[in-house]
Amino acid sequence: MSGTTPEGTSPAEEAGLGAHAETVPTTGTSSATTSGRGAHVAEAAPDAPQHPGGDGENARSYAVETVPEAPQPDTADDAATEQPDAAEDADSAPVGSGSEDALHDDAVSASSDAADSVAADSAAPVETTAGSDGTTADPASAAGSVDGTAAIALPDIPEWVLQQLATGSNALPHDVLGQHLVAAPGVSDPVTVVRVRRPLAEKVAVVLATGARVELSHLSDGIWQGFHILGPQAYTVEARYSGGGEWTAEDPYRFSKTVGDFDLYLIGEGRHERLWEALGARHREHEGVWGTSFAVWAPHAQAARVVGDFNDWSGEGHSLRNLGTTGVWEIFVPGVEPGASYKFDLLSRDGHWVRKADPMARATEVPPATASKVPVSHHQWRDSGWMEKRASVDPHTQPLSVYEMHLGSWRPGLGYRDLADPLIEYVTELGFTHVEFMPLAEHPFGGSWGYQVTGYYAPSSRFGTADDLKYLIDRLHQAGIGVIVDWVPGHFPKDDFALARFDGEPLYEHPDWRRGEQMDWGTYVFDFGHTQVRNFLVANALFWLEEFHVDALRVDAVASMLYLDYSRKEGEWLPNQYGGREHLEAISFLQEVNATAYKLHPGIMMIAEESTSWPGVTQPTSSGGLGFGLKWNMGWMHDSLDYMANDPLWRQYHLGEITFSFVYAFSEKFVLPISHDEVVHGKGSLIQKMPGDHWQQLANVRAYLAFMWAHPGKQLLFMGQEFGQYSEWSEERGLDWWILDQPSHRGLSSLVGQLNRVYRDSPSLWELDHEQAGFEWIDGGAAAANVVSFLRKDSEGRPIAVIANFSGSPVHGYRVSLPTAGRWEELVNTDAEIYGGSGVGNFGAVDAREEPWAGRPASAELVLPPLAVLYLRPAD
Repeated sequence: MSGTTPEGTSPAEEAGLGAHAETVPTTGTSSATTSGRGAHVAEAAPDAPQHPGGDGENARSYAVETVPEAPQPDTADDAATEQPDAAEDADSAPVGSGSEDALHDDAVSASSDAADSVAADSAAPVETTAGSDGTTADPASAAGSVDGTAAIALPDIPEWVLQQLATGSNALPHDVLGQHLVAAPGVSDPVTVVRVRRPLAEKVAVVLATGARVELSHLSDGIWQGFHILGPQAYTVEARYSGGGEWTAEDPYRFSKTVGDFDLYLIGEGRHERLWEALGARHREHEGVWGTSFAVWAPHAQAARVVGDFNDWSGEGHSLRNLGTTGVWEIFVPGVEPGASYKFDLLSRDGHWVRKADPMARATEVPPATASKVPVSHHQWRDSGWMEKRASVDPHTQPLSVYEMHLGSWRPGLGYRDLADPLIEYVTELGFTHVEFMPLAEHPFGGSWGYQVTGYYAPSSRFGTADDLKYLIDRLHQAGIGVIVDWVPGHFPKDDFALARFDGEPLYEHPDWRRGEQMDWGTYVFDFGHTQVRNFLVANALFWLEEFHVDALRVDAVASMLYLDYSRKEGEWLPNQYGGREHLEAISFLQEVNATAYKLHPGIMMIAEESTSWPGVTQPTSSGGLGFGLKWNMGWMHDSLDYMANDPLWRQYHLGEITFSFVYAFSEKFVLPISHDEVVHGKGSLIQKMPGDHWQQLANVRAYLAFMWAHPGKQLLFMGQEFGQYSEWSEERGLDWWILDQPSHRGLSSLVGQLNRVYRDSPSLWELDHEQAGFEWIDGGAAAANVVSFLRKDSEGRPIAVIANFSGSPVHGYRVSLPTAGRWEELVNTDAEIYGGSGVGNFGAVDAREEPWAGRPASAELVLPPLAVLYLRPAD
């Protein structure tokens, strides 16, 4: 891959610079080590002096460069013929040409020629001087040396290498720049050579940690060089410019790498579970200096630079080094503080620079600006009680009623932190167990609602910082409210600044458009068969679960991932290796991310938005399932809404639409969703879907929601539907809160609160949601009467009777069979006046007699209100 030469030889070594310290795998702090998920072992060169500013075992060690002895040509003609033309030598290493390793293959050839040139002609070595006490060094004086008597010959550097260093297009800048030990002919101990990049400077020196000052000489193209005998140590660079300006700064090329060897191993294997701690930008103290480390995965790139407001968006002086076959590039830039904006410039194989935001950025500029930002977090979590309880129970067998919301339009103008108080108060009043946020990851286009993500590791900066979001989730947890976040691993947008064609060609997306593009949405599809792409996505799921304490991820558009021919015409898709339409790599990815998430974070939930009848979505991966915990029941949603859209007079002919879902209710672990997708794009709000006048529409909504809350499965309701908003939802404006001033709509909101309270307090309605034992028909075939009735039961057999009258007329003397005689109290009557109903009912209770009916030992005669649902349970 790019950044390497045959058998691990660096361009610097091939150019005659000897064995550079960077070839010794001793440096970089492993995030896998600090997380306790692996042991990082550093190997140091024997007897190599350690960097005095180092970080213990990760301190930089230095191998010794050597200057080759120069063989003498026999004749002047031989000497002339042995020296290659300089222009041809520079042209022998074209940037970005040929195959993936062309740059370094050419570099090896050119460097070998350059090394031969050095060996053939040592008549004019680069000479620099240092006093024997190390206190001064004058490169202008060729007579001085380490002992004040002999000149020192330093390694020659080919002109093309200097040009690459000057333009920031060298793949291994740290192999030349920075400080290096040199074993020169005639000198017993190695000397330390320092090379820095300071274009336009008139005079450059380095000031060592010991206080010694070493003057440097200019080689070419702004590259300066000098040496001293005090051994490798920390230093700063002083540069003087025309007009008398002076600038003192740290040298980014003197620092060891910040990505550990074990991190690189895990990245190469695609198994780094904390990828965000190895890649991206991290403000840190490194070898005694504060700054920011930058690391990016770009395996096709021939060179990489970091640009930002800290270098005036010109990255020639901040070239990243290639860390080998993993395709990772890295640099530590001293002095870069949190909040700094940055991007990466990547040199493609066809010789073009592309500027990209950081795929691993944990903070971004506010759209439409697109730069990444150096993150910082100081949030101290206070939800330990919630987290401990979460890990101790199975959430799939607990009550789950979800309030889905779009954060930006719930209360426009409020950010993460400002939302905490009003959201907690509102959700607590309504009794929902969880809130589900539509995607919070950064996205450039607000009209995508967050489903076209460009910053997978960065919460949208529209609403505040990552710490602000942590504060919101922390507060929700302290109030006993769970948090679900929509996650979009199936596709991503084509914006030039982001993941698309990241290093100049397909990387995150599949290279074949028949698998790599989602034509309907105008997006790219992730290459699920690529090891590092899968790692990027799996780690991203873990990132949200761990860093933000998210309780569940709702995985978007699963069906589009499962089928190779999803929304594609003939000729627009490629079959799998067996000739089928199943996307085997995506299936494997989903199994991996689910298994990993559940293993590392007990008590969380992975929820699939899957719209087909794919078998085993919520079956464990060990039995061949996809491994989700829950699945949206899209079939129930469509069928039940179709039934409710009919005039009550004709519903008797459509009974199957409201009852068919009970046939397969236990084939998967379901969530019943009335989501954002059902109240946009001309579909109308929930109340608009109902027939009749205003009163009838509200009555239908009340009956429908009560039926939904009693149906086997968990519940999800999109914001605004809880109070009967008439207008369709739009992300561009807030909800119609004013409608709550109308008593009938306020009554609907009160009903939703009562449904949630009854639901949470009644294990019969949730404990056996996914088991046939928790459900029993009373009468599922009363089509002529438009009545549907059934029992829900908990693990101890305690029942709740649910009777739904979807006709427009009250029914008196309606007999239902019940499991026991005695008094049954009304838990819910959706026609109660307090909810805006007509007040028809059974005065709060009915008495069941020991009169067998329809196979049960007891029965009762009820008054069924019109367009209403009753919940009954035995009185204590």
